[in-house]
Amino acid sequence: MTDSLAKYSGLYRQAGPWCLAYVDASAGTVDGLENADVQPENVRTTLDALGASSEDLDAIQEAIQPAKGEPSPVSRYVLVRNGEVVLNEVLPGALVVPERISKDDIPDLLPLLKHHPDGFAYVVVEASRDEGEIRVYRAGAPDVEASQHIQGDDDSIKKVPVGGWSQGRYQRHTEEVWRRNADQVAEEVDKLVRERQAKLVILSGDIRARQLVADQLSEAAKAVLSTIDSHTLAAGSDREKFDDEVNSLVAQQWAEEQRQLMDRLAEQQGQPNPLSATGIGAVVHALQQAQVESLILDDGALAEHTLLALSAEPWVATTEGESLGADVVAKVSAPAALLRAAALTDARVQLVPSGALPDGVQVAALLRWPTGPEAPGEA
Repeated sequence: MTDSLAKYSGLYRQAGPWCLAYVDASAGTVDGLENADVQPENVRTTLDALGASSEDLDAIQEAIQPAKGEPSPVSRYVLVRNGEVVLNEVLPGALVVPERISKDDIPDLLPLLKHHPDGFAYVVVEASRDEGEIRVYRAGAPDVEASQHIQGDDDSIKKVPVGGWSQGRYQRHTEEVWRRNADQVAEEVDKLVRERQAKLVILSGDIRARQLVADQLSEAAKAVLSTIDSHTLAAGSDREKFDDEVNSLVAQQWAEEQRQLMDRLAEQQGQPNPLSATGIGAVVHALQQAQVESLILDDGALAEHTLLALSAEPWVATTEGESLGADVVAKVSAPAALLRAAALTDARVQLVPSGALPDGVQVAALLRWPTGPEAPGEA
């Protein structure tokens, strides 16, 4: 599943009711401050009318505070259960779905997922001849996941006495020090590519340092390497231009990831026993069997549809007759029910924009095993 969804998937196993507030939290203007000041009371009033408990009302009113100091626009997502604030996240950017204040039987994590889509990990490396800055990001997420500063060795260069060595010997010694420093950087990058399954490595810095680091990377890291011709660790470097180039490379990789996913889906169309399902009925059936590897969802197209959320496996159904003995928790929006079923069956989720799926298809899935008689346990 997406890292964002995996982080919160344990919430889906907890019984409700859940009080949710997804609101604009911008406070960068006079109007923004005025709206933010009255927002806690407005949220409380709305939830009180929906029958929320006094404990939940107190908790969510306390949590809905102005996001002062945050650059506008900014949104806030708060989830409360049994008088406890379970989630309270300030999310950079404007609302990605309409404002929502609700009391629900299952938590709806769609707004969170749309702010933190299923982004791949990528590594940004800024190298000089005696140091390196390495940061790990996830596409679509604003914050650094991990960072490391590597300080290489330059003392052995600085301490060589003037005139003590021939020029050639001094240069060979210097190159060896730089190579050892680059090896430290490359070793850490290789580790991150392996552990984080990074789909992109972006390398910048001093031209000689870049060459040395690139030469010493593993084949796996070289296969996803892109280089930016910029010495960003030098004084006076154009940081804004560098950030723009990084964002462009990430956007290109993201587009390629989505293209590959849609190509895989298209390849399965018309196959006798396809590794795919299209349409809400077929996808729900596959989710019920934990057969879905990747759920591909146009949430906007499904916004008006509903499904049944179940208390136990198979977790989701279109009718009560499909519940297989599990209790019906509630009839909920189709995107919320599908995300929950995906999380509880360890499926990945890819949200796609309107029009990305074939005509008339609102949801699709790539499967772990094919449909038809080749499926496990069938004749």
